[in-house]
Amino acid sequence: MIKKGMTRQIVLHYFLVVFLTILLVEMVFLFAIRTYYYDGISNYLQSSFDNTSAPTNSRDLISTYTLDKAEVQVLDLKGNVIQNSTPFRLDKPIQTGDIPQALTGSTGRWIGKQAGTGEDVMAVTRMIQINGDKSYLVRYVTSLELVNQKLFYITLVSTGIGIIILIIVLIVSVGLANSIVKPINNIINVSTLMAKGDFNVRIKGNYPHEIGDLASTLNYMADEIVQSNQVKDDFISSISHELRTPLTGIKGWSETLVSGGFDPEETKLGMSIISKETDRLIGLVEEMLDFSKLQQNQMKLVMGEVNMKELLQETMLNVWAKAEQKHISLNLQPGERPFLVYADGNRLKQVFLNLVDNAIKFSPDGSIISLMITEIAPDKVRISVKDPGIGISPEFLEKVKDRFFQVNPNQGGTGLGLAITQQIVKLHQGEMHIESELDQGTTVSVDLPLLDNQQPSGSLA
Repeated sequence: MIKKGMTRQIVLHYFLVVFLTILLVEMVFLFAIRTYYYDGISNYLQSSFDNTSAPTNSRDLISTYTLDKAEVQVLDLKGNVIQNSTPFRLDKPIQTGDIPQALTGSTGRWIGKQAGTGEDVMAVTRMIQINGDKSYLVRYVTSLELVNQKLFYITLVSTGIGIIILIIVLIVSVGLANSIVKPINNIINVSTLMAKGDFNVRIKGNYPHEIGDLASTLNYMADEIVQSNQVKDDFISSISHELRTPLTGIKGWSETLVSGGFDPEETKLGMSIISKETDRLIGLVEEMLDFSKLQQNQMKLVMGEVNMKELLQETMLNVWAKAEQKHISLNLQPGERPFLVYADGNRLKQVFLNLVDNAIKFSPDGSIISLMITEIAPDKVRISVKDPGIGISPEFLEKVKDRFFQVNPNQGGTGLGLAITQQIVKLHQGEMHIESELDQGTTVSVDLPLLDNQQPSGSLA
C-alpha cells in the first residue's frame, strides 16, 4: 500500500486517467466488434432474400428460402407461424420488433432470446408477395450462441490486455512519482536542517527542471545566510571595538579627573577628550539608528529647495579641520549656474559629509580632493567627489555599498556609511555610482533630479 503523500496522489492520478482511457477504448472496441459480427450475420441473412426469386406457390416458400444454420418461418401478416423448417411450433403470434418493420416494406431485424428455449438469436424478416396478390412474412432465425462465445472470448482477452497495461502503468507511475518525490523529500530534509540553524548542509544531486532550480535557490540562500552571518559577526566584532575605544577613553579620563590634583590645562585637555569621544559614540549610535530607520522605511525627509553649491560649501567647512590635519586641499567646481534640487538638505549634507570624509580618510597627505557639480541632462545634476586615494579593487567594488561590508576592518567604522548614503540617495529618486582603480583613486557620483522638473509635495515619510 502506498502511504499518503504526493506519491499516492501522482500514482492515483496517472492510474485513473489511464484506467478511464482504457475503459473507453474497451467499450468502443467491443461495441465495434459486436456490431461487426452482428451486421455480418444480418447481411448474410438478407442476401438470401436478395438472391432468391419469390416462388409462385406459397407451399414452396420454405424450400425456396432454406438456408444453412438458420431456421425459416413463414408467417401471415398477423404474425402467426404458418410454416416452419423445424419441428418446433409456436402457438402464439410472434410479436418481436422485426415484424412491424417488415410490414412497412423494409427488412426487419431483431435480436433477443428465443421464446421457450431462452437462446440468444437474431431474426431477419421480409414481406414476400405470391403472384403479386397474397403476402406472407418470411423470417430467418439463427442462433447467436457461437458468436456470443467468440465475443466473450474477445472481451476476456481485451480485458486481460487492459489489466496488464494498468499494471505496467502502475509500476511506471510509482517510479515516476518516486523520481519526483524523492528529490522533494531530500530538499525538505535539508530545509528542515536549515530551519534549525544548520546552514552548512547543502542539497546534493543534479535534479532537472524546476526541482533543480529549487535546490539551487535553497543552496544559494544558505550561502547568502552564511555570508550574512559572517558579515554580522564581523560587524559585531567591529562595532564592539569601535565602542570600546571611546568608552575606554571616557572612563579613563573620568576616573583621572575625579581623583583631582590637576591644573586647569590638564583638566581642559581631559574634558576635551571626553567630549570628543562622546561625539564619536553619538555618531556611531546615530549611524546605526539611521540604518535601522532606512531598513524599516521609517526615515522622514523634510523636503524643500536646496542649493547644491551652498550645501557643498557647508560640507567643506565641516570637514576642513580634518582635511587640514593631513594637509589635504578641497577643491569645489560649482558649475555655471545654481543647481536647485527638491530634497532634505540635512540628509543630503549627511550624504556628502560621508563621501568627503571617506575621501579624506583614504587619500595620502598633501593630496587634492575635487568636488564637481555638472548638468548631465536638462532635468538632472551630477555631484562628484574625486580623490587620488588608495582606490578599491574590482573584486570589492560591487560590495562596498553592502551593509556592514568593510574592505579593511582594521581601519575602523561600522561598514554602514555607504549603505546609508545609497539609501538616502534612493529616497531622493537619485542614483549613486562608484568608479575606482586600485592605487589610482576613487570617484563617487550622485545623480539627483533638478527642481525645475519636480513639484514640491511637503514632507515625505
